Amino acid sequence: MIYNIIVAAGSGSRFGASMPKQYCNLAGRPVLCHTIDAFRRALPESQIVVVVSRDCQDWWLELCREHDFESPRTVIGGANRWESVRNAVMSLGELGDDDVVTVHDGARPLVDTRTIVDAVAAAKSADVAGAIPVIAVTDSVRMLDSDGADSEALDRSRLRAVQTPQAFPARLLREAYMLPSSDTFTDDASVVSAAGLGRIVLTAGSPENIKITHPMDLAVAQLILASRG
Repeated sequence: MIYNIIVAAGSGSRFGASMPKQYCNLAGRPVLCHTIDAFRRALPESQIVVVVSRDCQDWWLELCREHDFESPRTVIGGANRWESVRNAVMSLGELGDDDVVTVHDGARPLVDTRTIVDAVAAAKSADVAGAIPVIAVTDSVRMLDSDGADSEALDRSRLRAVQTPQAFPARLLREAYMLPSSDTFTDDASVVSAAGLGRIVLTAGSPENIKITHPMDLAVAQLILASRG
């Protein structure tokens, strides 16, 4: 079985709107509806769990009724992303040796089928603890020193920007989330890596798989959707 955890419990503080970004309107529906449908198209036999905040659960279900949209099972999130994913992972019940869990940002509504399927396939490979989609870094980048007073240029040809969904053997991901949290955890792959459970492989992401972070991103997402017809 493939389980898809869609994380949508954030407050969207950087977005600056009156509602969290995952509930904002995109082409007539909440962003989160587009995200869920992407997984329903890519993996129709899989199970989806949506992580929402306690304050927004009733609101989300009301939005679903307004848009005649069937919500997947919901799980209440925690104080941060790590807690939210952990709550969802621990809610999955008994897991089999061949089960895979993907974790995806609710505010990435434009993820395509290839990106999803490739990550899942890679996570099923022998001796792999996880698979993450990435794209090349196109901007020049610099790294600050410890006090932020100076910086050095980095070779961008060796850098990759990480996207979601990130896919993992289900039992390994649950084992990783049994360990304590750390400020060094920036995504689920970093949690698995810290647990020392095996190597993380890279798969091809997509430049269109943008994360809605600022209001301008909604306009970009609208253009991408229009270009897809």
